[in-house]
Amino acid sequence: MAAAVAAYGPCTLTKARNRGGAFGALAEAICYQQLAGKAAAAIHGRFVALYGGKPTPAAVAATPDETLRAAGLSANKAASLKDLAAKTLDGTVTLARWASQSDDEVVRRLTRVRGIGPWTAQMFLMFQLNRPDVWPTADYGVGVGYARVHGLAAPPKPRELLALGEPYRPYRTVAAWYCWRAVDTAPPGGTFT
Repeated sequence: MAAAVAAYGPCTLTKARNRGGAFGALAEAICYQQLAGKAAAAIHGRFVALYGGKPTPAAVAATPDETLRAAGLSANKAASLKDLAAKTLDGTVTLARWASQSDDEVVRRLTRVRGIGPWTAQMFLMFQLNRPDVWPTADYGVGVGYARVHGLAAPPKPRELLALGEPYRPYRTVAAWYCWRAVDTAPPGGTFT
């Protein structure tokens, strides 16, 4: 990993949070799932425009499904957004108390929402809550990047990657960032040495 740090310089994870707050970030994640960037951005833009740029749980819960579908959301995504709104309103997802919840608790609560799985919850922890020790073992890019950084012939399986991430504790989020960089950009000279 030292060679990756030398190749890419200091980690540039930022504290840029979604302007719509935690609910907005989760709604955006649902909108973007399994779509190409431009299409997802267009649909997400139409979705937030329904709410003057800032969707709230109460407003989304009150929005007719037909309105969400007219914005370009699939029936499944509309149902996921409605479930997120409902679970926020009933307290399953507690938007105001993230700081007092462990990473595991945040993941447990978020994955109770339709359409939010462990990966989405981990990305929320990393990029919205700026948690320093998240290691998304099911993320393809982290596995491929880890293999590149460590000179492995093939990416490790998620279970193997879990153990391989232990040396980077308590900064596994930073290690994941370097793994992603190894996928995005070849190091100078083409290899990590």
